[in-house]
Amino acid sequence: MEKEYDACAICPRACGTNRNAGDTGYCGEDSRLRVSWAGLHFGEEPPVAGAGGSGTVFVTGCNLRCRFCQNWQISRDGLGRAVEAAEFADICLALQDAGAENINIVTGSHAIPALATALSLARKRGLTIPILWNTSSYENIEALERLEGLVTVWLPDLKTLNPVLAEAVFQAADYPKAAKKAIRWMAEKSPLVIERPDDDRYPSGRIVSGVIVRHLALPGKIADTELVLRWFAEHLRDKAILSLMTQYTPVKESPYAAGMDAFPDRALERGEYKKLTAMLEDLGIDDGFYQELVEDTEWLPDFRKKQPFSSKLAKPIWHYEYGFIKNHES
Repeated sequence: MEKEYDACAICPRACGTNRNAGDTGYCGEDSRLRVSWAGLHFGEEPPVAGAGGSGTVFVTGCNLRCRFCQNWQISRDGLGRAVEAAEFADICLALQDAGAENINIVTGSHAIPALATALSLARKRGLTIPILWNTSSYENIEALERLEGLVTVWLPDLKTLNPVLAEAVFQAADYPKAAKKAIRWMAEKSPLVIERPDDDRYPSGRIVSGVIVRHLALPGKIADTELVLRWFAEHLRDKAILSLMTQYTPVKESPYAAGMDAFPDRALERGEYKKLTAMLEDLGIDDGFYQELVEDTEWLPDFRKKQPFSSKLAKPIWHYEYGFIKNHES
């Protein structure tokens, strides 16, 4: 039992819930570590996915309320089941045995104490590949310090630097302040190191340490993206890699998209995309990745299935309902 859950202040919400007593915090979770799915994911940035795929583990619950969340089944609807530290370690080791380049923990901000314990156990039992923290960045430094010595690669979102947009879309007006502080801490702790194997399967190398800052450009909000890109250029140039994403897709089946009436019900337009690429050139941001503008929704997951993604994007290893999946069946 982790003492930090007694009166939870792990994330900036500081909701004070006694999660050890079985009560659920703003994140929707008590003290149990719950997981929905784990598998090899090939859709991450090239240095992350590498040749073997990123060993991705989706943690149930979330401390944000992103209205367009593609993972709403696990962030809001609670799909997943509780796992003890030993089973979590088993999952990590199974991913490593399946050829994963790293262990990629998705949306674990609200479960840092339990995850730190479970990851430490996995290391003791033979986990040797890098551990990657895939996060919304709505985090406290004091909590992130629990991950020192475990996580060496950080994949933080920088969703917005506009407090008004942060409140309207993510229900966290203080998100910009918290995220900037967290990301700068990550960059200080993990200098960028990319291995260059003599192997044609690694054209972009393989990241073992460092920070890749992700930003999802939102339709109709290109001025907000410019704020993010300018901040990155000023504070993180040569310290981190930028990953500019253009895959915004209205998730129409989500019951949590209410309140998005003032938000364009569409993907990015070609003109907006051209503005984004021009910004990167004007700001001299040339070390990183940006997505091509492609209208495609096959990457939207359904975590009720053993295989939530297309077979091109992922191979299932573990599922909250079925446990370990034999022969990576779908």
